Amino acid sequence: MIRHATSSDFDFIYELYMHPLINPCLLYEPMDAQHFHPIFEELLSRQVLYVYELSDVPVGMCKLVPEEHRSAHVLYIGGIGIHPSFAGKGHGVRLMEEIKLFADAEGYKRLELSVATINETAIHVYERAGFVKEGILRNYTYLASENKYIDEIMMSCLL
Repeated sequence: MIRHATSSDFDFIYELYMHPLINPCLLYEPMDAQHFHPIFEELLSRQVLYVYELSDVPVGMCKLVPEEHRSAHVLYIGGIGIHPSFAGKGHGVRLMEEIKLFADAEGYKRLELSVATINETAIHVYERAGFVKEGILRNYTYLASENKYIDEIMMSCLL
């Protein structure tokens, strides 16, 4: 199930965002907990940060960001991560299915996300969950820690 993140989720969320295998695929550069805390608090205040858990055990996370106005039927999915100790066990697809159920219940008609073109594992997960590729966002993300730009694939799923 997915649920809104709370202040008590800080350590889990911080560990996921800063994990060396996960961080290059997410929005924020590596940083210490003190610098990440204001980002975490802002995400909590916007109520866009979610935890995916099984039997009350946190397994993953995501951000679900509603669009506005003429795009109010669209929900953007970001910050998707499964803890490495749970990776390779189908949790990525299950998380995406939970997001689809949540979005459908909330009345959204379109889900969208972007993923690094080099993140073949995530692309495969998203395709298994019914997302389709829509195009390439060239030099979309800048990894300051590696001093390089990466392309991303825009993907969507219609509900």
